Amino acid sequence: MTTKVTILLTGNELMNGDVIDTNSIMFANQLNDIGLGIVKKVTIADDLPLLIREIQQLSQTADILIINGGLGPTTDDLTAQALAKACNVDLHLQPQAHLHLKNWANKRNIKLNEPNLKQAHLPMGCEIVPNASGSAVGFSMRFNNCLIICTPGVPSELKHMLADEIIPTLQHLFPTNKKQSLIRLQTFGIGESSLQALVNDKLPNWPTDIDIGFRSAMPMLELKLSTECPESEKALTQWKNKLEQILGDHILAIGESKKQNVAEYLVPLLANANQTITVAESCTGGLIASQLTAIAGASAVFEAGFVTYSNNMKTKMLAVPSSTLLNHGAVSKETVIAMARGALNASKSDYVIAVSGIAGPDGGTKDKPVGSVWIAWGNKETIKTKYYCLPFPRQHFQQMVTARSLDLVRRLLINSNEAPHYDHIS
Repeated sequence: MTTKVTILLTGNELMNGDVIDTNSIMFANQLNDIGLGIVKKVTIADDLPLLIREIQQLSQTADILIINGGLGPTTDDLTAQALAKACNVDLHLQPQAHLHLKNWANKRNIKLNEPNLKQAHLPMGCEIVPNASGSAVGFSMRFNNCLIICTPGVPSELKHMLADEIIPTLQHLFPTNKKQSLIRLQTFGIGESSLQALVNDKLPNWPTDIDIGFRSAMPMLELKLSTECPESEKALTQWKNKLEQILGDHILAIGESKKQNVAEYLVPLLANANQTITVAESCTGGLIASQLTAIAGASAVFEAGFVTYSNNMKTKMLAVPSSTLLNHGAVSKETVIAMARGALNASKSDYVIAVSGIAGPDGGTKDKPVGSVWIAWGNKETIKTKYYCLPFPRQHFQQMVTARSLDLVRRLLINSNEAPHYDHIS
C-alpha cells in the first residue's frame, strides 16, 4: 500500500506573497528520492483555529503529515500550540528542547528571554527532531495513526534537518519497495527548452523507462535521470554518457546537488591549479567578487577585486586611459581590456575578469541598449572579450553577467574548445 504524505505549510508571509515557498521543492525532491511521494499540499495563514482544524482533518487521511513553519518565538508562531490542542494534550517546558535553546544562546552570548523560551514549550509526549543550526527544535508525535512532524520554515535549517534527521527516520519507519536509481547532472549555459530540443534532436529514441527531469535554480540547471526499473540501471549510465557527449562542457559536475552558482565550481579549479584571480567590476557592483569570496578557501585564490563604477575610478584605480573612455565609452571592448590589464598589473594575479555594461532600466542608447555588456577574461598572455545583450531586470542582469563571466574563466581553466550555447543566442 502506498504511503500517503501530506505537507501543511503555515505562515501569513506565504499567503500574502512576502516569502516564496521553496521548502515544498525541497520536500518533494528528498521524499521522492526515497520513494515517498507527496499526495497533498495545503498552505494556510497563521490562524490557530484553522491550523487546529487542518491538523485534525489531514491526519485522518495521511500516513505522514509534515507541518512546516510556525516554530519561532513570536505570537504568530502557532504550530506547537495548535498541535497540542488538536491532540488534546498540554504544552510543557520540554527538557531536551530547553537544553538545546540554552546551548544555542550560550554559543552566541545571548540571554534567553520569554519569547525565546516559547520555542521550548512543546506538546506533551512529543519527540524531538534535532536542529543543528537554529534555535527551534523540530518535534513529532503520532495522532490518528498518522506521524506528524513539525519543521522550521527557515530553508537553511530545514535542509540540514531533512538530510540528517527526517529522511533517515522516514526511510526506517516507512521502507518502500519502490527503489529509484538516479543520476544528477549540474549544468550551466543552456536553458530548459534548448536542452529539451537538443535531447529530442540528438537522442530521439530516449527510453520510456528512464525519466529525465529538469530543475532550474537560476543560474544553474540540474538534469535528473531516474528509473524505478532494476533492469534499466545499467542503461541509466549509458544514457548519462550520451548526454555527456551532447552537452560537453556545459556540464559542471555529475552526482551532486549542493552547489548554487558557478563560483563554487571555479574556486576549486583555481586552487587545484595553484592559480589566483582578480576582478574589475562596473555593472555588477562587486557581485562577482562577492560570489567568489563567499566560498570557504577563497583566500587561496582571491586577493583583491576592484569595483570601478565611475569613469574617474576606472582611470584612477585601473589606469584605464581617459582617451579610451572618451573615444569608445565605458561599455566597450577597449575599456574592458584596459580594465582587465589594470587589474592584473595591480594585483599580480594569474587570471582576470573585467565587466562593464548597462544594467538599466535607463542609460541605454540605440547603439548600446539596456542589457549591453562587455566581458573581458584571461591571463597575462591573452585577454579575450565578448559582447552580450541581456535585456533582463537589473538584478537578473547582474546575476547573469556574473555567472557567464565565471563560466568563461572556468572553460579557460579546463581547456575547453567548445563555444558555450549562450554565445549563439546573445
